[in-house]
Amino acid sequence: MASDDFKREFVKYVMADTLVAMRWLDRKWHKVVEKKLIELEDEPFGEVIVHGGNDISWGKSHGDVSYEEDGSEVYARIEAMKQVTKAVFLLNITKVGDRACASTDILVVVDIPEGITSIGMESFTWCSSLKDIKFPKSLTSIGVHSFYHCSSLEEVDLLHTNVTKLDTQAFWACTSLRKMKIPDSLQYCGPYVFMGCPKLVPSGPLRHRVIEQEFGVLTDVTYEVVAYLRSIQ
Repeated sequence: MASDDFKREFVKYVMADTLVAMRWLDRKWHKVVEKKLIELEDEPFGEVIVHGGNDISWGKSHGDVSYEEDGSEVYARIEAMKQVTKAVFLLNITKVGDRACASTDILVVVDIPEGITSIGMESFTWCSSLKDIKFPKSLTSIGVHSFYHCSSLEEVDLLHTNVTKLDTQAFWACTSLRKMKIPDSLQYCGPYVFMGCPKLVPSGPLRHRVIEQEFGVLTDVTYEVVAYLRSIQ
């Protein structure tokens, strides 16, 4: 088995396209390859490998700070994520790891595979171009801020899933969200799941209460919105 020192030295001489394939095919190389790809900021790789939470340390990757000529800090991973147009899921994972696709702001389509049971905290936060996402039947929970500021997302269909939990502000600031299908399996919602989703309820007093949340009148109407969505399915 290759040592970490050998891996770090080896990837210095590997082309970027090969590195992308390596981090997908062999999880043992994932951390080393990911770090090398982050260093190659000028090359658009076009895809992100979706991990289960144990492959990438968000804190460490955001600790890799480079500096512009004016002295301003640039976080390499965030800049790299802005180039992503495709999400590729590691095999045999059951969770979309925390912040796995965060800040992929030109990502449009995501197809989460069967076997995934949970979507982690801030997994798709600030995916502002995300418009089409398919959820697997195996899904049971959606985490805190999972889809925060997915402002292009118009429809969410969870009806065929086994979702039991929508956590706090899971769909906060999904300003284009106008249609959502809720499964009977849903048992728990955290507060303000639909905060900043003014199109989800088309008219009436409930719509006004949803909008009021955006302006600091923090009366949580999550369960009322869920009841409304179920009534129109």
